Amino acid sequence: MTDTKSQSKNTESSTGSNVPAAEGQKEQRRGRGGERRGRRRDRQGQERDSEWQERVVQIRRVSKTVKGGKKMSFRAIIVVGNERGQVGVGVGKAGDVIGAVRKGVADGKKHLVKVPLTRNSSIPTISNGRDGAASVLIRPAAPGTGVIAGGSIRTVLELAGIKNVLAKRLGSKTPLNNARAAMVALSDLRTHKATAKERGISLEQIYS
Repeated sequence: MTDTKSQSKNTESSTGSNVPAAEGQKEQRRGRGGERRGRRRDRQGQERDSEWQERVVQIRRVSKTVKGGKKMSFRAIIVVGNERGQVGVGVGKAGDVIGAVRKGVADGKKHLVKVPLTRNSSIPTISNGRDGAASVLIRPAAPGTGVIAGGSIRTVLELAGIKNVLAKRLGSKTPLNNARAAMVALSDLRTHKATAKERGISLEQIYS
């Protein structure tokens, strides 16, 4: 009897010691799985960020008169795009240049525009955009033409992924207004297929 009791006690003690060890191994596996998921999410976030390109159009020092005197800050105009038909213009203000650029990038990603591109990396039709006193005219070009534009308009077109286009600035020379006018012109672009669908006609009638 004593032998059987001692054996049962030994088996109970051995099984009891194995249970917490197994639970610890499960917890370690769960922790490793969580770490792997976190690493995958970080990699995906880095890949998404790497798709976007950022270009600074202008950085200006701005002074604002307040009750205690003048408050100095910086204003940054940023153009964000992935060169695949998405582009945005943002403005950021902060006490330092780095903070202003970060805010400008965040603001640009909030105001993205989808641009329809043709096979030769051009635009489907002529478009005209206006913002304030600035007016911009853009029109498609043949392959090999390149981006014929200047200033902030060129930056917007390049980050949108347009490689063959003609653009003309009309009116104001302000970089922000010109960039926003180019954004308006790009947002008004429609493909021939979409135009035919909106008008309820066939593509042959549009081309004729």
